[in-house]
This record gives sequence, structure tokens and C-alpha cells, in this order.
Amino acid sequence: MLIKRDIEQEVIQRLQDYSNAIIIYGARQVGKTTLCQQVLSKINGKILTINADEQRYIDVLSSRDSRILLELIEGYDVLFIDEAQRVPDIGINLKIIIDAKPDTKILVTGSSSFELVNMVAEPLTGRAWVYELYPIAYTELSTAWNNYELKEQLSERLRWGAYPEIFSLKGEQAKKDYLRGLMSNYLYKDILTLGGIKNPDKIHKLLKLIAFQIGSEVSLSELGSQLDMSKETVGRYLDILAKSFVIFKLTGFSRNLRKEVTKMNKYYFYDLGVRNAVIDNLHSINHRHDQGQLWENFLINERLKRNAYRKENVTPYFWRVYTGAEIDYIEEGGNYLRGYEFKWHKGQAREPQAWKDTYPEADWQLINNENWLEFIT
Repeated sequence: MLIKRDIEQEVIQRLQDYSNAIIIYGARQVGKTTLCQQVLSKINGKILTINADEQRYIDVLSSRDSRILLELIEGYDVLFIDEAQRVPDIGINLKIIIDAKPDTKILVTGSSSFELVNMVAEPLTGRAWVYELYPIAYTELSTAWNNYELKEQLSERLRWGAYPEIFSLKGEQAKKDYLRGLMSNYLYKDILTLGGIKNPDKIHKLLKLIAFQIGSEVSLSELGSQLDMSKETVGRYLDILAKSFVIFKLTGFSRNLRKEVTKMNKYYFYDLGVRNAVIDNLHSINHRHDQGQLWENFLINERLKRNAYRKENVTPYFWRVYTGAEIDYIEEGGNYLRGYEFKWHKGQAREPQAWKDTYPEADWQLINNENWLEFIT
């Protein structure tokens, strides 16, 4: 099933109306190539499609020679490069093309933020729009299903995640095989290659530890002790995992450093199917003891997707004070501060008194299985 992506129409419009390059990056298998194919099918003009895995294109696109570059695109109106991070100096070479032939439309994808953004976005400052594509968001599902159907899907999303391929697979075994293959063939491969990591076993053990600590603050020193690594190495590995779109972090919110905890971060997974495959627990949500962790990860992840696609200019945090009061998720915008507490069941929760006393102007809301859909869509 083809699910329309939230950014599709904007990418089409900008590719049609402007000469700036468009960069779409995100994890492997999140649908970047499919999205670009949909976009290009609606664009007029002759299209040159390049897979950056092919050496003959790598040599040309890294040449820094305007004559060779213009010879490559001669007769074409649109240049589409898939997995552009594989091309050395791709950003500089695209800049040469734009300067020499500014009417050429350029669409680029890549699977690594620290490779692609540094290589492409920086040389093209002011000449490129950059988009991050995530696994399928609930805001995207809402264009194909009604609210009742979206709620019915919840247990599936908590279990299998939202990579596009998952939606077309039939049967539990096919989905398990896909997620395990995704980790070994794509995610780990990129992490090890791009991060220069020589010990894949350490990465897997680190991810398992993070998977079991969803919703809890993470101590780099404790992780290092468990893995027989320095905390500096743990920090570097976590950074690589974040830049490879496997995990993301929340920092602690504070305007009063003496009372509020800010030194440690919390980590969450971009996709719960990947998280569940890491710990080898792909059981039904009704037969699990980590429902609360899955729920918190799901809501925060979907909220971040929603905010990114809607261009909501907010900064996410968690909040905790040393006396123990805490709030799962905080958003700070230009003129507001909001706190959200997540409960898997309908149970009640009270706004922490310390939060009310410290930030009387802030909002607070309980998100449970009755009002969650509005929160993420």
C-alpha cells in the first residue's frame, strides 16, 4: 500500500517553482526513493536518475570539473541522485552545477545525517531545502484511515513499528524476518561503516541497554561500566546511533539549575519495531511487561514527527527535580511552555506541585488511551 507522505506536496511545489536543490535524508528503508519517484512523476521535463552506488557516476560527481559535470546533465531538466552521501565532495560538485546551470532541478537523498548534511547542506547554504523523512507518521496514516481505524492499528504500531514495508507484509514471521534483516543488513551496516566502528557486538549490546532504559535517564558512566568501555566512547557511539536515525535523545529542561536535573539524557527509538527487534521481543502488546515504555516512546516519537512535518518551532525536553517530581515530556515554544504526562491506561495523574510552583504560567496535560490520537495528529 502506498501511503502519501506529509512532505510530498511541498517538495513538488519547491522543485517546480525554485532553482534551489532539495535534500531528503533519513534512515534506510523509510521510503525516500519511493517518495522521490512520486514527486518526479509529477514534474515536467527530462529526468536523469543516478544511483550513487555506481562507480561511473561517483567519479563524475566528485570531479569538481564543471565541464565534466555539465556534460553529464546535458539535455536533462532534473537531476535525481539517490544515496548521495556515497559521493565524495558531492555538495561542492552540486554547487558547481547550480552555478553553471542554475535552471537545473536537483533532488538528492541520503541515509546518513552526519554524512549528507555536512557534505551537501553546508556547501549549498542558501541554495538548498533540507527535509528529514521518518518512518510512517500517524499524521500520514490519518489521510488513509479514519480515527476508529487508526486506534485499531495502535497495537500493531507498538509491536511492529512503522517502516513502510511493514504495512505490506502478511503474517508475523514475514514481519519478524524483515525487522531482523533491516537491522543487520542496513542499520548496523551503516553504523559500522560510517562510524568507523570495529566492534559490532558493542553497538548491539549498547542498543539493548538503551532499549531497556526507555523513559529513564541514562548514565554514560554506568553504560561504560557494563560494556567495559569509557564513557567518552559510549557517548560517541550514542551520537553515531542518533546520526544514523536509530535513536534520539531528550535533554532535561531547567531554568533553576539547583533544583532541576539536567546532566543526563533520555533516549528513545525512531521506530518501535527496530527497538523490539533489538531486544528480540516481538510479542503481542497484551503479553508484555514494557507497555509503559512502548507507550512513552510511541507518543514522543509521533509528536516529534508531527511537529517536524508541521514546522512547529518547539523544543522538546523532559523535566525532573531532585525531590522526585517529574514530567515525561515538555515542549517549549516561542510564548508557551507545556508539560505532558503519559499513562497507558485511563488512570489519573496530578500535575506536580513543584511544576506549578516553578512555572505557574505553564500548561500541563495527561495523555492516555482516550485522548492520544489528538496529541499526535
